[in-house]
Amino acid sequence: MGKDRTARGGAPWEGDYAEFVRSRTASLRGTAYVLCGDWHRAEDLLQTALLKLYLVWPRLVRHGELDGYVRKMLVRAFLKENRRKWRGREQSFAELPDTVATWDSDHSQRLAVRTALADVPPKQRAVLVLRYWNDLSVAETAAALGCSPGTVKSQAARGLATLRQSLSPELHACGQGGSTA
Repeated sequence: MGKDRTARGGAPWEGDYAEFVRSRTASLRGTAYVLCGDWHRAEDLLQTALLKLYLVWPRLVRHGELDGYVRKMLVRAFLKENRRKWRGREQSFAELPDTVATWDSDHSQRLAVRTALADVPPKQRAVLVLRYWNDLSVAETAAALGCSPGTVKSQAARGLATLRQSLSPELHACGQGGSTA
């Protein structure tokens, strides 16, 4: 694949890069969405991370661990975006859609979790996404965020507490009960 690229004037590694992007885009887009809660922002975060990956691909591919590196770039792009003071959030309005959607309880629960996750501070949300959405260990999460394992544990505990507090009314409404500890 890389040989065809070279014949057309591209770098010899571009084919490998393109294949990596094709195989990982869906997973990375899902991670970005869970981080920010908005598909458009998730696409922007993903594109930022993939551009940065492209720029360092030739020297990075020799060292391996591409998945972890891209995930780290994605989380850092998310955290950087949330530090910007000028970034305004879109506001939703209480206008009814043209058609009425039917809601099942599973969808309602997922929506409640997404809404509650949006209330979790960005660094805690990044820890929760990496630990529980990407199923990374404490050490892997710490490496991805560039912090200590103790920080990961404390941020995860605080983030989960915030989620539990936010979800408590929804859990009771869905008949789940649940403690508020």
